[in-house]
Amino acid sequence: MQPLGRAATDAFRQVRFVLTDMDETLTFNGRLGAATYDALERLQRAGVTVIPVTAAPAGWCDQMARMWPVDGVIGENGGFHFRREREGHGLVRDFWHEEATRPAVTAELARIADTVQAALPFARFAEDQPFRLTSLAFAQPGGEADRTALLAALHAAGAATTVNNLWVLGWIGAYDKLAMARRVLGSTYGLDIDADREAVLYVGDSTNDAPMFGFFRHSVGVSTVTRYLDQIPTPPAWITQGPGGSGFVEAAEAVIRARDS
Repeated sequence: MQPLGRAATDAFRQVRFVLTDMDETLTFNGRLGAATYDALERLQRAGVTVIPVTAAPAGWCDQMARMWPVDGVIGENGGFHFRREREGHGLVRDFWHEEATRPAVTAELARIADTVQAALPFARFAEDQPFRLTSLAFAQPGGEADRTALLAALHAAGAATTVNNLWVLGWIGAYDKLAMARRVLGSTYGLDIDADREAVLYVGDSTNDAPMFGFFRHSVGVSTVTRYLDQIPTPPAWITQGPGGSGFVEAAEAVIRARDS
């Protein structure tokens, strides 16, 4: 990793899309700062498409897609993509699983949750679980051994898993942040990320950002990413000076500066 401040002025000139984690990347200590929100607006005004790619629940993502200065939201670690309709206040909702199979997926998630909680009495749902549509989120257990046991139980019950700074996550399906980003950018924006890796910059902070850090050439970790580097096979190319939202502002300004150069 190199300090983002050392990047050449034109390093991100070809970036047309900024994809970003939310929790502790756009936020810091759980709060969204005014400067970070303004950075999202400035990116849009500069002609950059902005898409949060987060593990956050559908309820949060619905509000973000409707009201924030973003072009859409990929949520629950890739389970869906929400974006505003071109006219009015409605949303277009696209899910990883086809509509016909979603009831069966929902039932399977409920079965997995029952199995895990019966086996591990300490496993406690995250407070936002009622607002989720495609995933299970458990509060981080108190110790490493319990977290390992929870991940193992989810996997044994048939779930795909990951962790971030807030949750232990489980879902059904062979997808992650990168898989859904590839689908959305291709189907909605006509971008083949395998052919044009210069077009996207990704900003993140945690373990579940690893697929994005490993794929995108333009990858930025906010400063607190150092807490998770032992869990990230390929670190981000750049690291910001500030944590959370202040780090995202640094990344946004680097992209805007490159477009003006």
